[in-house]
Parts: sequence; structure tokens; C-alpha cells
Amino acid sequence: MSKKATDCIRVYADTTHIEQCQRRLVQVEPALQSLASLLALAGNEVRLKILFLLAQEQQLCVCDIADVLQMTVSAVSQHLRKLKDGGVLHAHKVGQTVFYALSQPHLPVLQPLLMGLTATPSLQSTL
Repeated sequence: MSKKATDCIRVYADTTHIEQCQRRLVQVEPALQSLASLLALAGNEVRLKILFLLAQEQQLCVCDIADVLQMTVSAVSQHLRKLKDGGVLHAHKVGQTVFYALSQPHLPVLQPLLMGLTATPSLQSTL
């Protein structure tokens, strides 16, 4: 019977260290779940573009986003709804126009990721 390359062979299991790691995971579980949800929403290319635009412009209406992305208002609205439902965006109305902006709780995570895109010509070229 052959050994798999993924098998782990250890002489001693540091149970104290393992338990410390498990406790840390339990402590940050809500934050990890929140981050996973945020990254799942941002994992769609169109939504990522919307997040990038909003990070750059602070706020935009659905019509402006649709024009920039060359998409229908309806298609953009679906993405905005998902981001809003996920708590990533908030909306405010000025007259008949609804403006969208990044939600404050997510800014510390999103801004460094999105701002880094302006300084990186292509992530593909580094892979």
C-alpha cells in the first residue's frame, strides 16, 4: 500500500498548541463568517467592479454604474441588491435618484484590496 503525498507523519502532537488554535478560531468565528460572506459577494467580477468604482467615487447611482459597465440598469440593480442585502453597500435617495456607497463596517477590509488594484497593472502577469 503506497503513502499519499498529503499524509501527515508527526512524532508528537502538541495538544496545547492545537487547543490554542481551536480557541482562537472559535473567538473569531463570527468575523470569519462575515469575511467569507463579503468575499463570496466580491468574488463575482461585476460586483467586484462595482465595489472598485464605489471605492474610487464614494457614491454612484445605478444609471451611472450601468453606463460605466455598459450593462442594463436591471442587470446592475440585481448585483447592487445582492451587495446591499449582504450589508456591503448602503443606499440613500436624493429626489428620485438612489445613490449607493460602501458600508462603513466593510471599508477596512475592502479599501486596501480595491485601492491596491490601481497600483497593480495586472494580477494575471504575476501568476
